[in-house]
Amino acid sequence: MHRPIGIFDSGLGGSSVWREIASLLPHEDTLYLADSANAPYGERPPEDILRLSIKNTEFLVERGCKIIVVACNTATTNAIAHLRANYPLPFIGIEPAIKPAALETRNKKVGVLATKGTLASSLFHSTSKLYAAGITILEQEGTGLVELIEAGKAQGREVRVLLEGYLQPMLDRGMDCLVLGCTHYPYLLPVLRELLPPGFKIMDSGEAVARQTKAVLQGMDLLRPEGRAFHSFYINRDPRVLQGLVNGPGVEVSQLDF
Repeated sequence: MHRPIGIFDSGLGGSSVWREIASLLPHEDTLYLADSANAPYGERPPEDILRLSIKNTEFLVERGCKIIVVACNTATTNAIAHLRANYPLPFIGIEPAIKPAALETRNKKVGVLATKGTLASSLFHSTSKLYAAGITILEQEGTGLVELIEAGKAQGREVRVLLEGYLQPMLDRGMDCLVLGCTHYPYLLPVLRELLPPGFKIMDSGEAVARQTKAVLQGMDLLRPEGRAFHSFYINRDPRVLQGLVNGPGVEVSQLDF
């Protein structure tokens, strides 16, 4: 069906998920909404996160999206149940990759770097309880990281200093696997790989979300089997950082107020 896949995030971090979706589903149009003006969601109260998630969903529904990917861990954990109950189209959520990390860890100590909103959510705790029985989850809020990534400073000195402070306490406690619990954080991988031991397991959920998106579209007979894909990005802040991340064939980035 020639209608776009809708994706929203509290900024440009969900573009890491978009990249996986566009790679797996090369014929599908996408429509991405980056609410950078309100980032980070992880520092907001739950009622704000729900309000903004509804607003983003309405934007994508009005533009005819056939499925919506909530490419934000905080929005998923705080709002996706409400969205699924109130809109007649499928929603794909994203949550920290606790299950695969639980299978990978050798000493049963898994670090989770995420926002305050994700770590405080009931969905995060229920997921951890379900998939990480007998495993120690070392939680670390990534305060300040989203703002630096949004500002185009993912590889800068400020990020390195913050990450050193966040990672070392978890390493000191024996962490042998790190879960990235925010879709912004894959853009930190070059710095993370420098700071962590060689071959250290770092896990995020982007690929799994793309596979689930394909499976749901396939099951509902909504896949577009052929044709050139067009990718529309909308952002309510300066678009230059986002343009640098998603530039390519069929991509158009627009700035607008919403």
